[in-house]
Amino acid sequence: MAPAVIYGSQPDEAPLLLGKNGIKDTYAASNGTYDVKEDYNGDYRFAPIEEAQVSRAMIKRYFNMMYERAISDVVIIGAGSAGLSCAYHLATTRPDLKITIIEANVAPGGGAWLGGQLMTPMVVRKPADRFLTEIGVPFEDEGAFVVVKHAALFTSTVLSRVLALPNVVLMNATAVEDLIVRPDPRTPGSQRVAGVVTNWTLVALNHDTQSCMDPNVITAPVIISATGHDGPMGAFSAKRLVSMGLLKELGNMRGLDMNRAEPAIVNGTREVAPGLIMTGMELSEHDGSNRMGPTFGAMMASGIKAAREAIRIFETSQIVDGKVVA
Repeated sequence: MAPAVIYGSQPDEAPLLLGKNGIKDTYAASNGTYDVKEDYNGDYRFAPIEEAQVSRAMIKRYFNMMYERAISDVVIIGAGSAGLSCAYHLATTRPDLKITIIEANVAPGGGAWLGGQLMTPMVVRKPADRFLTEIGVPFEDEGAFVVVKHAALFTSTVLSRVLALPNVVLMNATAVEDLIVRPDPRTPGSQRVAGVVTNWTLVALNHDTQSCMDPNVITAPVIISATGHDGPMGAFSAKRLVSMGLLKELGNMRGLDMNRAEPAIVNGTREVAPGLIMTGMELSEHDGSNRMGPTFGAMMASGIKAAREAIRIFETSQIVDGKVVA
């Protein structure tokens, strides 16, 4: 258990309730009454608050989340279209699993806020349109593919669906700096990925400008890497597998061919090293498959397949305290 923390006599958190229809309302509260009014004609009044209450409301929830998720069931690295699709399918199929998403950027969503060349429509080839229907994203049917009027409509929808699930948490502005590896109890002599090493992204970007700033860790029996193709923080796990000797070399992403690229990504989604599932465009760097450019169906379908691979591991492994033991 965490040690008890004793605070001074500052006011506790209290619910902030609003009146409706411009009518003055008074609500009883644990530390008095709130005189509030929802009036858009110049007399809008908020319930009072102390600045320390705001800090404590955030700190308590965030660090309780970090404490509770230090051992997770699944960690998803990257909250782009593949990572979010994976999180949704996994969390709704297995609501008993604690799923923790780590995203290096402040804004989740990866490259799925726009279509190609900064244009807004999103193209999704069939049958991946079924995922759009499942999460409630409207589209225009063009026969072999569908078009969402704005890519942000998909990304904001899947993001809101994921964050509303009680078994999912998202830590954005947080970078994965390394992978935790341990001897694999299922295969003597081999290594198993058993967690992630994390730090604030701003810290991770400034290791060369400051003295040593050590990281934090999250352990989990299943890690799903969805960090995208090569870029500032892209293909992180694929590149780290090479540098730690678990992969001989990167396959390196090939040129654009939509017809080869999308099935290769979906069908190649798998456990690439014990404990590490790879999904989305990161696979193109790992395997040396083609890129598909501005078509997004493979990202959704690959995410779903990654979720199914994670479920397979849970169904075929003995897991104790967040560790695969057999």
